[in-house]
Amino acid sequence: MAVSESESLEGRLRVSRSLSLPMGEIEWRATTSGGPGGQHANRASSKVEVRFDIERSSSLGPRQRARLLERLGPVVRATAGDDRSQARNRQIALDRLAARLAEALKPETPRRPTKPSRAARQRRMDDKTKRSNVKRQRRSGIELD
Repeated sequence: MAVSESESLEGRLRVSRSLSLPMGEIEWRATTSGGPGGQHANRASSKVEVRFDIERSSSLGPRQRARLLERLGPVVRATAGDDRSQARNRQIALDRLAARLAEALKPETPRRPTKPSRAARQRRMDDKTKRSNVKRQRRSGIELD
């Protein structure tokens, strides 16, 4: 789920149709990116971490808060150090945070128990018989029926 520039500039992060978070509730931290890259990677603070505190958020409803706490815990983090640009990494981190929150808010679809069909059970038994015959052939001195 991509966050457009206009959504982040107006001060809200749109997570889903029912939830948008004020940017004031999202904490930012920029650090130097690890790995190769020479002087730029050593000096520029281009890696971005965004942090959202679920417990302290005033924009969540009680059911949303309960579901997020159950699935993600009290604090959600997303990092991005993919790009050389801090602005681009901020956008990537916001997208990742929104995606994690949206995924955790989706209701679980209950599993409907099923059983194998008669044809599937027959194929399984045929495969077992065929495998058994292959193993029997490998033994010394035993002939197939």
